[in-house]
Amino acid sequence: MALGGNPVFNGKNFRGAKQAPPVPQNPYGQQFNPAGRAPGQVMDGQAAWSAQQQGMTNEQLQQMYNQPAAGPADTGRMTYDDVIMKTVACLVVLVIGAAVTLFVAPGLSSLLMIVGALGGFVLALVNTFKKQPSPALILAYAGLEGLFLGGLTRILDGMYPGVGLQAVIGTLAVFGVTLVLFKSGKVRATPKMVRFFMIATIGYAVFALINLVMMWTGAVQEPFGLRTSITIAGIPLGVFIGILAIGLAAFSLIMDFTSIEEGVRAGAPERYSWVAAFGLTVTLVWLYVEIIRLLAILRGDD
Repeated sequence: MALGGNPVFNGKNFRGAKQAPPVPQNPYGQQFNPAGRAPGQVMDGQAAWSAQQQGMTNEQLQQMYNQPAAGPADTGRMTYDDVIMKTVACLVVLVIGAAVTLFVAPGLSSLLMIVGALGGFVLALVNTFKKQPSPALILAYAGLEGLFLGGLTRILDGMYPGVGLQAVIGTLAVFGVTLVLFKSGKVRATPKMVRFFMIATIGYAVFALINLVMMWTGAVQEPFGLRTSITIAGIPLGVFIGILAIGLAAFSLIMDFTSIEEGVRAGAPERYSWVAAFGLTVTLVWLYVEIIRLLAILRGDD
């Protein structure tokens, strides 16, 4: 299965998942028709003896086997509906967390943003390496990331009015386009693309770490560090970095969709739909942060 690719979560391949038990079969094979008899034909001696051993009449057995076959949801296997509902739950909790930091006092909002950033990072690691998915921890991660995104949006939208709404629209647009391209088969997570993605992501992570250290130490005074202190043909470096990061996040969505598709096809247990929801939430958070930062850089260069 395709490996998850965003820089925080790399466990979207349902590691450790065992295929859910298959749909129980009746004692005679595909249908209650052990001797290939026509409907209404008398059962042979062996079939009649088996029915008697189960304490059921021939009519009761026939009625049971005539019922519709159990679907994935009936047998405890992951379905697309499971993933959708659990992802929506994560996003609802995230929006509630964001609303908190958007409407409290500015000082408290900044504190909650820091708590959300640090707590979200810790829970991202916990959920990544935890063998069995924990819905409570995944929802807690979404809430903490909501605090972080709400505080970040409040700061940047205060500096550059409108970037928050534009970032939300941009995130939804990228998600929608990526999903359509994936469903149409025009974009797939091929091995070559995955290798390029991993190399590019590592390079981006190294740049982000260096930039963060230089900002903390005061080596760079610009609000976005090297992203705005360095220009190429008059264009801030952050614009090129931002476009690359958005492209990486979009491809991470492709990898998420691939993992979900393969998980459903393989009959992964239903609980792993929480893993899929977590992976999508992490990627969407990453995508939103990159879009709002790119918009702020562009507005600051006006």
